[in-house]
Amino acid sequence: MNQEIDARGLQCPKPVIETKKVLDELQDGSIITIVDNEVAMKNVSKLAQSMAYNVEVKQIESDYHINIYKGSMEPVMTISKNTNNETVILIGNETLGQGAEELGKILMKGYIYTITEYDPYPKSILFINSGVKLTIEGSEVIDYLRALEKEGVEILSCGTCLDYYKIKDKLAVGGVTNMYTIVDTLHSAKNKVTL
Repeated sequence: MNQEIDARGLQCPKPVIETKKVLDELQDGSIITIVDNEVAMKNVSKLAQSMAYNVEVKQIESDYHINIYKGSMEPVMTISKNTNNETVILIGNETLGQGAEELGKILMKGYIYTITEYDPYPKSILFINSGVKLTIEGSEVIDYLRALEKEGVEILSCGTCLDYYKIKDKLAVGGVTNMYTIVDTLHSAKNKVTL
């Protein structure tokens, strides 16, 4: 059975959620999810791959057609590079702690630097709200985050937050994600740290 999901014009994370609903009920065949932006295409593709399915993407004019195979097709397994730790860190602010903003920035820089020296590394670091400002050009911690990403730590920034602050085009490390992926990553983590 082949199904088509037209997710064009849907706001994050609806394309991912609509695709997951169909995948959860699909017994055999494939689905095609159609989205109208690259971020949605990447998020839906990541969802399908995390569920161990084949993904083929075709761009037709300004739309992306994501063909996801389930059932009789051979699944593609994705394995995280960093399997030594099940800790996920959620950073919701560009400063650490309450009080003086300058001190909070110094503390956050020290915290992220310390992660680069700590063993084992976290599995993922998720950035939301003003925390996404740490992942853009000019951030004082960008080199630390790039080093962590190079070592296999997943670095993800909330797309809605990047849009809100009008800084998506300045993203300098990691990928753009959606609230569904953030919730799923947090719920499946054995250890969670929220800052």
